Amino acid sequence: MTIRRTTILADADLLDRVDRHARRAGTTKTAIISDALEAYLAAHEATPELGFVGVGRSGHGRLSLDARAIVRRELGDRTGRRPGEGR
Repeated sequence: MTIRRTTILADADLLDRVDRHARRAGTTKTAIISDALEAYLAAHEATPELGFVGVGRSGHGRLSLDARAIVRRELGDRTGRRPGEGR
């Protein structure tokens, strides 16, 4: 992962709260702001479109089960975890 520097403008009280929280949590302001941005984007990003559409009948009984597995693999399960992340 490449790290880039940026500058933000925020209310002084909000930045003071970030400072206090970082000290209490034993972490950095950078880590707190990065986590907050990740959480915000995860909650507000549109669901990615799937790269396929299937309609019709098939003699293969597993087709719908396989499609569900593909969707879970591509979009992550309902907990929001992506494949390979801890349970």
